[in-house]
Amino acid sequence: MPRYGMVIDVTKCDGCYNCFIACKDEYCEQEKKGYSAAQPMTGQDWMKIIPVERGQFPKVKQDYIAVPCMQCENPACMTDSNGAVHMRDDGIVMIDPEKVKGQKDLVTRCPYRRIYWNAEADVAQKCTFCAHLLDAGWKEPRCVEACPTGTLIFGDLDDPNSEVSKAWKRAEAMHPEYKLGDKVRYIGLPKNFVAGSVAFGDKDECAKGVTVTLTGEDDAQTTQTDAFGDFEFEDLPEGRSYKVTVGAPGYKTQELEVKTYKSIYLGDIIL
Repeated sequence: MPRYGMVIDVTKCDGCYNCFIACKDEYCEQEKKGYSAAQPMTGQDWMKIIPVERGQFPKVKQDYIAVPCMQCENPACMTDSNGAVHMRDDGIVMIDPEKVKGQKDLVTRCPYRRIYWNAEADVAQKCTFCAHLLDAGWKEPRCVEACPTGTLIFGDLDDPNSEVSKAWKRAEAMHPEYKLGDKVRYIGLPKNFVAGSVAFGDKDECAKGVTVTLTGEDDAQTTQTDAFGDFEFEDLPEGRSYKVTVGAPGYKTQELEVKTYKSIYLGDIIL
């Protein structure tokens, strides 16, 4: 028996919304008897796309994070659900469309807010990993099939040769502090960066090959500016204090203090 999971590579997502549309096409106004009530045309995003913008002009980065049900090993929604929520042998967490009637409180139990209330059908509902299709012999959910960039990687987590199992080794949970045992994990979740551009004041030109050091409380990183004088330090923890040091032979060293409450573009640094 497989144990299904998904890895979402944020670095490959271009925000096309194909996964979102495929999910709507599969479930909107279409009941999957024994699996799910029909999804309403509006108000529910079983595959939610969260746009994340980082930095300041002219150094701005745009990412898109696809967020389905996390199919948790320790699902908070299962507690006191009167049997309405159960985990299949393949690890997929299901909400029984008959047993769940009237249990609106399930919506607030998920810390990821991935459960929706269908007022017309009087049921709570969510992503099912397209369990009805998998049971019919499909190899992947509709969202994965529709993804043109390879962002969504799906398969058997217990198969060491599967692509999802290989990707799992370098993936992380969106919120590990929840301790839910998410079976959906991420590669390349956007984190803060510090960037800037260095120029030689006496030459009025970009400072190529200048050494830039980012020093924190317990670590230090060093890079060199590119042909345009640009530098960048990526994947920085939030809320840390750093000192940026820019130096070149024959020029006065510049030092700047930054704190990564958000991604920071330092602008032009003139030597």
